[in-house]
Amino acid sequence: MAKVAAKRVTAKIEGDFVVFLIGMRINKFWKLHKWLPVFQAMPKMIRELERHPESGFLGHIMSLGVIVQYWRSFEQLEAYARDANQLHWPAWVAFNKSVGKSRDDVGIWHETYRVRAGEYECVYSGMPTFGLAKASATVDAVGPLESARGRLGATALTGRDQPGTYRVTEPSRKTEEVRPTEPSGNPGKSPNPAAEADPTHAFSSEQK
Repeated sequence: MAKVAAKRVTAKIEGDFVVFLIGMRINKFWKLHKWLPVFQAMPKMIRELERHPESGFLGHIMSLGVIVQYWRSFEQLEAYARDANQLHWPAWVAFNKSVGKSRDDVGIWHETYRVRAGEYECVYSGMPTFGLAKASATVDAVGPLESARGRLGATALTGRDQPGTYRVTEPSRKTEEVRPTEPSGNPGKSPNPAAEADPTHAFSSEQK
């Protein structure tokens, strides 16, 4: 059993990252040959990714029907999804052949979120190392990190210009005021056009 931390902690991750959610819905339970391969495929992919940290895969949360994945970048997620030598691509092809024109037999969905550096917050109380904290690192949720607003402020101040420099203090101590700085780079720059594509779904209806 995972060790439970008897305190409140938050996650600390430097730079941009990606949160990828994927899940399935069994619409016709009696069509076992349609949904069982899907159900069995994702745990195998997770184990494959865990053996290759260079892929950009940071970690995951596994639950019935939904899997949360953390990635270093969308480009690395996309590269894995399109690699014919990895488990994902053959599973995607096999699923599309299996469902044919009966896509209502089993539902598949995914959502991808690109998170800019410092623009996140989370807290874990009385929990084992979990979620984003497990995929990155943890710090005690004290001082300015005690509240959601404080955690967002702290990561916004340090996430871009000074990675890894959380201002953590004891609640009884005063902290020096720090003014937010302009984010680096061009704030008006458009998102990466690759993010507009939808190639990462193992079971998309579009033929690639």
